[in-house]
Amino acid sequence: MSLIYCVEDDESIRELILYALKNAGFETLGFESGSDLDFEKIPDLLLLDIMLPGDDGYEILAKIRNNPRIAHIPVIMLTSKTSEYDKVRALDMGADDYMDKPFGVMELLSRIKAVLRRSGAQKTSEGLCIHGICLDSERHRVIADDREIILTPKEFDLLHYLMRNQGLVLSRDKIMNEVWGFDFEGETRTVDVHIRTLRMKLGDSGESVETVRGIGYRFGGDF
Repeated sequence: MSLIYCVEDDESIRELILYALKNAGFETLGFESGSDLDFEKIPDLLLLDIMLPGDDGYEILAKIRNNPRIAHIPVIMLTSKTSEYDKVRALDMGADDYMDKPFGVMELLSRIKAVLRRSGAQKTSEGLCIHGICLDSERHRVIADDREIILTPKEFDLLHYLMRNQGLVLSRDKIMNEVWGFDFEGETRTVDVHIRTLRMKLGDSGESVETVRGIGYRFGGDF
């Protein structure tokens, strides 16, 4: 049974979400703010409101992504901010998906299941070693130049997708759809931001992630 945490300061919304999750067969815990959030037991997914007392959702997300112990947790942002900027900011910071308030319970459950499926598929897929980069999907580890590289879930998914398609030129829209699991109205900045961060973390090995001008990206052209 998957464990899902929900951080939402509005008690009525939080209780509705927890009730729906329990009825759908999930184990759940609710938190009113980031200061109440406890990762003694690591969840399979986190629902995170943006507008919170104390640290907001962006700050909490940043702390999660910078903590190697919990950086792998999939995060869906819940937001009443509907501007494109806020959505792109959440994705750029490593959110796996976002939902605008108000939202339907059935859509929320569908999004949760989709993110969990992608996370589960990632864990059971093959390991890869190409150009000095070794990716272990089962253990969620990446080794490059004999050192472990700490990646966020989306950076890991992105690298995995590029490596599985070695030599193929992948458009930004295709990467967005395959790695994030949905089209974002042609938005490609999120892909570019994650590519840039991925290259930086990989160091010298980041040169294997090639830019194909006017099209997208390719991992190591030679097989």
